[in-house]
Amino acid sequence: MNYKLEKKEQYVFIELEETAFAQDIPASFEETVKGLFREGYHSLIVNMQTVKSVDAAGTIILKKINWLCSNDLGLLVIVTRDDDFIDLLESLKIPDLQVLPTKEEAIDAVFMNNLENEFGAGDDDYDDEDYEGVSESKEP
Repeated sequence: MNYKLEKKEQYVFIELEETAFAQDIPASFEETVKGLFREGYHSLIVNMQTVKSVDAAGTIILKKINWLCSNDLGLLVIVTRDDDFIDLLESLKIPDLQVLPTKEEAIDAVFMNNLENEFGAGDDDYDDEDYEGVSESKEP
């Protein structure tokens, strides 16, 4: 698999230099991603501008990696401008898979996801049950 890695604090940018996400490439990609997860990375931006197709093994790996990212409150973002490839990715019906046209938009999506996770973590502190039976009263 031909690729370049760029590690940042909150994500890893993977530039995939292949025309197809098929044959032995998905398995190699999965091994690379597992190593990144062991290092503590949970948000991945994968530049697939040159990729034109995905085989069955590639589909399974994309679903698995997307699930791993989501399960750890991370995000998998695919970067491509190829309308046919975007249609192909959408037809795979991978839940919550982000497909964006530029690296900058993908980075913004990762930062927004991290902010939502930070602010969302505090939502569980206040349940409606905490306020049951509480009413305002005015003393005469």
